[in-house]
Amino acid sequence: MYLTIEETADFLSVTVPYVESLILQGKIRVLRDHDGEVLIYKDQFKSHFEQLEKYKKLVEELAHEPIPEDLDVKDED
Repeated sequence: MYLTIEETADFLSVTVPYVESLILQGKIRVLRDHDGEVLIYKDQFKSHFEQLEKYKKLVEELAHEPIPEDLDVKDED
């Protein structure tokens, strides 16, 4: 499925100018139809969302990890 720039911005929850800058940087691949309209293939973001899910799980695991007890270090003051 192909999206317009505006639909892509909504899909990624970012602004239209940010999507346009990613296109200019070559970070988002695009196609142009016969009218010159930019079309963006939706499935190219699949790995992006998979990575986000991995990071969310990692952050959640770190947040629930118990804090290790302090070593009983004697202060020499």
